[in-house]
Amino acid sequence: MTDEQNVEQNPAVDAEQAAGEVTPQPQSAPEPAQAAAPEPAQAAESAPQAAAQGAVEYIEEADEAPREKPAIPGADLVPDIVLEQTEFMDAEARAAAEAEAEEAAAAARAAEEAEVSTQPIADAAINLAAGARYTATGKRKTGVARVILKPGTGTYTVNGKSLEEFFPRETLQRVIRQPLEAVGYEHRMDVVARMHGGGVSAQAGALRHGIARALLEADPNLRGELKRRGFLTRDPRVKERKKAGLKKARKRPQFSKR
Repeated sequence: MTDEQNVEQNPAVDAEQAAGEVTPQPQSAPEPAQAAAPEPAQAAESAPQAAAQGAVEYIEEADEAPREKPAIPGADLVPDIVLEQTEFMDAEARAAAEAEAEEAAAAARAAEEAEVSTQPIADAAINLAAGARYTATGKRKTGVARVILKPGTGTYTVNGKSLEEFFPRETLQRVIRQPLEAVGYEHRMDVVARMHGGGVSAQAGALRHGIARALLEADPNLRGELKRRGFLTRDPRVKERKKAGLKKARKRPQFSKR
């Protein structure tokens, strides 16, 4: 730019210079031009190209070195404690499993008791002299049996009849024979009994009770074994009496609102 143009643009400065009042100030050197920033359109065009180029490079790296699954720490160790399956069961399943275990234990105990009860008592010592007589009385419900034990061949006489004739049921016959079979004298002693009162089942229970008590008279040392097997205990179960205002012991008349 020429001096004439500066004078035209700044007349006041030229006037002061001409008057000699203000000295001209040196002009600063122009700053170096900075690099021109890329235009927005060019940046938008270059962004997808860079992303595509980066994706291609990532795919190539993945093909060259596949990613390995990180190892789980302690996966090669063997557990010493194995948890029971019942810990993962819910309440109903746990209750059912406990009930099954209790039933199995009860069945095992019943089988053991049955096996023990079928074995004869080894230490039974009964005097089988020709004139030996052992008497006792057995009861159940309202049935009463007066029993006499004596040496013989194992015959039963009840009210003048044989056991099979007086008690046709095999289950009742087995119940009556249990005490003598327990001591091992089922073929060495005869039973004579007089029965009255009660029904068939009550009379069978009374006769077994009377035979067991007669064996106790023959050998007092048999008390523990006979009591453990339940032969000396009278069955206390009886029919409950009828109540006033009821049809039976507990049955009530049907309720009618009207």
